Amino acid sequence: MTTPDCFTCSKEEQFDDLPPRECVVHDQHWRVAHSFNTAVPGWLVLLPRRHVAAVHDLTDAEASALGMWQVKLSRALRGLTGCAKTYVVQFAEAEGFAHVHFHIVPRMADLPPEHRGPGVFELLRRPEAEWVTADQADRTARLLRARLQ
Repeated sequence: MTTPDCFTCSKEEQFDDLPPRECVVHDQHWRVAHSFNTAVPGWLVLLPRRHVAAVHDLTDAEASALGMWQVKLSRALRGLTGCAKTYVVQFAEAEGFAHVHFHIVPRMADLPPEHRGPGVFELLRRPEAEWVTADQADRTARLLRARLQ
């Protein structure tokens, strides 16, 4: 089930036509996308495939798969990027983005202190010229997909 005014649901309705960056990997409950407005290659977003507005509304099956996806994605990002760790964050408060989603962010060892922890979200507010391009995101998606299959 999807909701008409939800960005994530609109992408789910286009599932069969999504580019690699919008569907890195998926299962029956979750879809993984590369963030579209980030300055960080490999910034992933883990999304339930049905409309869910709060974590407590996840089904038991969705919740069970959630932990596995978070760990699998973190391992794949570490292997691909060499990151020191990954941040796993969930707020779902931005206008049009109330659909539950988890940011899985590779935190590189040399990330400046002002961008560590919650400061990493400043990297979603960089000028468009600094964003990972669609081609770069697709390339990262394909490399991650190969690691996860």
